[in-house]
Amino acid sequence: MTNIPETGRTHRVQIRLVILQMIVFSLLLTLGGRLWYLQIRNGDEYSTEAKNNHVQQVVQPAVRGSILDARGIPLADNETRLVVSASRTELMKIKDKGKGVLTRLAGVLDMTPKEVMDKVRLCDSQTPQPCWNGSPYQPIPVTDEATTQQALQIRERAEDFPGITAEPTAVRRYPGPGSSNSGQVLGYLSPVTDEEILKAKDTRSPFLRSDQVGRSGLERTYDKDLRGKAGVTRYEVDNLGRVIGEAENDPAIPGANLVTSIDARVQAVAEYQLNAAMKEARKVVDRNTGVNYKADSGAVVVLESKTGRVIAMASNPTYDPNVWVGGISAKDYKKLLDKKSNVPLMNRAIQGMAAPGSIFKVVPVTAAVNAGYEFDGRYPCPSSYSIGGQVFKNFESQGHGSITLGQALEVSCDTVFYALAHKQWQLDGGLHPKKRPAEIFYKTAHQFGLGKETGVDLPGEVSGRIPDRAWKQDFWELNKDYWCKIGKKGGDYIQQLSYENCLEGNLMRAGDSVNYSIGQGDTLVTPIQMAVIYSAIANGGTMWNPTLGKAVVSPDGKEVREIAPKSHGRLPMSAETRKQIDGALAGVATRGTAAWRFGGWPQDKIPMHAKTGTAEVYGKQTTSWFATYTEDYTIVMTIAQGGTGSGASGPFVRNIYDAMYGLDKEGNQDLSKALLPKPQRTLPKINKDGVIDAPVIRPYEPEKPKEEDPAALAGPPSGWRD
Repeated sequence: MTNIPETGRTHRVQIRLVILQMIVFSLLLTLGGRLWYLQIRNGDEYSTEAKNNHVQQVVQPAVRGSILDARGIPLADNETRLVVSASRTELMKIKDKGKGVLTRLAGVLDMTPKEVMDKVRLCDSQTPQPCWNGSPYQPIPVTDEATTQQALQIRERAEDFPGITAEPTAVRRYPGPGSSNSGQVLGYLSPVTDEEILKAKDTRSPFLRSDQVGRSGLERTYDKDLRGKAGVTRYEVDNLGRVIGEAENDPAIPGANLVTSIDARVQAVAEYQLNAAMKEARKVVDRNTGVNYKADSGAVVVLESKTGRVIAMASNPTYDPNVWVGGISAKDYKKLLDKKSNVPLMNRAIQGMAAPGSIFKVVPVTAAVNAGYEFDGRYPCPSSYSIGGQVFKNFESQGHGSITLGQALEVSCDTVFYALAHKQWQLDGGLHPKKRPAEIFYKTAHQFGLGKETGVDLPGEVSGRIPDRAWKQDFWELNKDYWCKIGKKGGDYIQQLSYENCLEGNLMRAGDSVNYSIGQGDTLVTPIQMAVIYSAIANGGTMWNPTLGKAVVSPDGKEVREIAPKSHGRLPMSAETRKQIDGALAGVATRGTAAWRFGGWPQDKIPMHAKTGTAEVYGKQTTSWFATYTEDYTIVMTIAQGGTGSGASGPFVRNIYDAMYGLDKEGNQDLSKALLPKPQRTLPKINKDGVIDAPVIRPYEPEKPKEEDPAALAGPPSGWRD
């Protein structure tokens, strides 16, 4: 074996180390050059490519919660439909801006090209419906009624339909259980707008571009609860649109369900009876004009007397809320707002204002007692009352001698109230009032909650009007210039009235006060306001905010947030006065102006209380009012240009009570036929799977009514005042 000298071995190791160092240095030099090439020489190019890698969002809409009646029956829910949508973003990339695609799509969907293009165009102040008022960046539904065959054609010919999708989607549905409608109560949905998205960006309930938002009714009031939260999956994609990774995934959270106090069965009855009342009123000849009553609109409200919960609320004319689903047509939209159709979109229970007529008289009775007049004192009820040269008459010029305030309510004696209001007007200083006039009749009305909203959990409620001196002054300042412009002394009625208003329209005249005392003149109320007042008399004096929402239930049924009724005050009367008024209103139903409508009523078992009203409206026929209550329920019905209170509305309010209590016309009760003999205070049952068990409901089938005598519909027996 040859021995290598130690010096030679060391030399070889050194050579190897040098070679290794050179290799490492060469690799580092190459790496550095490559880094220089990527970051310096071609840095801008690669930076641009990196920016083209971005995150795309795929939105999964949340299933909107259902709106249920008090027993769990769906008033609004969802159904799966094939929805064809168009992406404006994709269509705008095409040379002809998608016109060819939409034309081909129209042929598949059996629509005209114009119908399809109108659906996809964006709304602005100049564009009529139909148009898209949501975000231009989200898919726009063209139809939610596509057939399976149509959807397959679109999918199989994808190259012919860029930007077009056909997918099964949960769509809002308003099933109308038991033949009920509830259009104005439920409301409708429409897409969220860009402005709303920006406004809600930093709130706890931000919007996504795919969201549908409640625009009226319960859909709007409880939108945050019902809407849920859409799911969002975020994908990282390159500049060619290829997915290169999943960034984040937020699953959709379904909306909660809203249980309401509405009973779908009673709702159907209320709607039917209101419509029937209006139809019957149109058969009657107005004695003043010689033509039939128009009965062109009306409303009815059914409340729980002790809680203010709304059992039913109907407005007529009405509409099918399903017209909004999938986008409303121009024809349907115009009809909803058309004055010739009497604006079906309006909820007249909370937005319809009219003079209340004699159902208002519980207010001046309370005011008189609070001013020191004895309830059981004697007050003259002559056939007429004169102020200067002006004569104010009782209905059909009937007098009733000397009567109490309770009896004045029973027979609805106007002249008693004329005298009381005139005297109070004089005490306040008449045309030249004291520095701080008492205005007891007006202040009492405000204390009853009139002239302001009731707080009902529906949007759009109006406040009505109490024409006190402050209102007179404000109204005069607003209209003075116009009155002075058209007014003419000795001209026609309008010119003469405008002339007088120009000079002294801010003054409270004696005639203003006496008209006000019987619910006439410039006084305006809503049906819901009067229902609150009469339910407060029924329950001992508490004025409840009318409430439709009863509970919000989570999708799995495990969380229940009950909505407790809230009060906005008490009636401005003592317990003794309330008891006296309660007794007088019972007298109205048994021996007064409503007695002829409650023949056979079981007063000993279910005490009935009522007040009739017939309000005169300048240039129109009289407004019918009928306000009633039992220990359990309060019902108020009104019909514009419908005639008298007891004549037009009375029998149909009675029919609603009969259905709820299971009564026949002789007063016999059959609980098996009673829809709601007592208010339902409990919530519907939720099974172990979190599903609310709802009973089956059958369509309302009213008993065939006997033919009403047209003379009876025209008004109460001779000598009685509504």
